[in-house]
Amino acid sequence: MSETAPTAEPTAEPAAAQEQHPLRAVVLAGGLTFEREVSLSSGTQVVEELTRAGLDAELRDADAELLPGLAAAPADAVFIALHGATGEDGALRAVLDLAGVPYVGSPAAACRLAWDKPAAKSVVRTAGLTTPDWVALPHSTFRELGAGAVLDLMVARLGLPLMVKPASGGSALGVQKISRVEDLPAAMVSCFAYGDTVMVERYVEGVEVALAVVDLGEGPVALPAVEIEPESGVFDYSSRYSPGLTEYHAPARIPDDVAARAADVAVRVHEVLGLADLSRTDAIITPAGEVHFLEVNVSPGLTETSMFPMAVEAAGYDLGTVLGRLLARRAESRR
Repeated sequence: MSETAPTAEPTAEPAAAQEQHPLRAVVLAGGLTFEREVSLSSGTQVVEELTRAGLDAELRDADAELLPGLAAAPADAVFIALHGATGEDGALRAVLDLAGVPYVGSPAAACRLAWDKPAAKSVVRTAGLTTPDWVALPHSTFRELGAGAVLDLMVARLGLPLMVKPASGGSALGVQKISRVEDLPAAMVSCFAYGDTVMVERYVEGVEVALAVVDLGEGPVALPAVEIEPESGVFDYSSRYSPGLTEYHAPARIPDDVAARAADVAVRVHEVLGLADLSRTDAIITPAGEVHFLEVNVSPGLTETSMFPMAVEAAGYDLGTVLGRLLARRAESRR
């Protein structure tokens, strides 16, 4: 079984050392994706938390000025608070690797795998974990073979209801629950606005949870699960970012043995996908207590209302201290 969150408070660099040589962190946020505003909120919150923890933190966008700026004034380490393709598909991390810039988070290859939801589900299933059945097809398949015929086959295979979502992306953009066959074509068209490939997944009834994982140097551990209770019944973009539409419970209202299984799933996902430092797995827990993996986030939201900070708080940790520890480890690896 996996480890769960330890009870001891993680300690940052000794105060005296930080006063003499405060760690300089650059927090990357913004980017040019549908999730830009969410990313800026995460980045701003991270800078505030790191500053309170005694670090010298600066917010920067991922634009043409980034690499010259890092070359002129090197950071001890970079924290990536970018959401969407810019921060999660591995490309930016590959460039930071080329530039020799240490950063918190998963390596480029692991990010590419996690970003591709169908590919990640395949790896997770091969590792023996449970995930809802799915079909992922590009827009060209529907155009060439005929949308009606393809959709009929998907419904026959997966049944109803279905979850329709982009095969990559975050913040639940484009995600819809479909209970009627006649609503499926419009949902597919809407989803294709966010990417060329759509994943149609069998809907699983149960409690949705966010399972944060952090590695402070002794291996990945799961923080307490956060239960998600959207008013609409579906945790879509509006439910995530409209105040009052979702209620959260941290820790989740689930039996201890189920919580332990969920923690084990989150750590196993982190390990089999080759992730590092921090991640957040989204899962459904059925009434029978079975944990179904949905997707994993390599750059989880870090706003005041995001689920990763809720899990950190539920574990009795200070968010700025945890983030500072992660940055200090990466800075140390450069020396």
